[in-house]
Amino acid sequence: MSSGEKPSDDDTPALPVDLRFLKILVTTLTVVMILGLLTIVGLLVTRLGGPAPLPALPDSVILPEGAAPAAVTFARDWLVVVTEDGEILLYRPEGGAPFSTTALP
Repeated sequence: MSSGEKPSDDDTPALPVDLRFLKILVTTLTVVMILGLLTIVGLLVTRLGGPAPLPALPDSVILPEGAAPAAVTFARDWLVVVTEDGEILLYRPEGGAPFSTTALP
């Protein structure tokens, strides 16, 4: 070859079969990882994009005389109110008067 000639593609030796197979596997893995990452990002954007649903509140809750709420928690089947006096009041989902009162130790 003289200095003015470019090497042709025919001069490059072919890759061995094992190396071609490995190249295909690495390329496939790269494509699958990129698609997986895009899928996860897409799911996070669609699922976390909206506001969180609020629990259903009862129409009215009757607190005992002189009780001031310190915390309110929503459980599966009831509403829990902790008063500043250290009482735990359990309400049914429809509200009204508490059906259970427990004093904190």
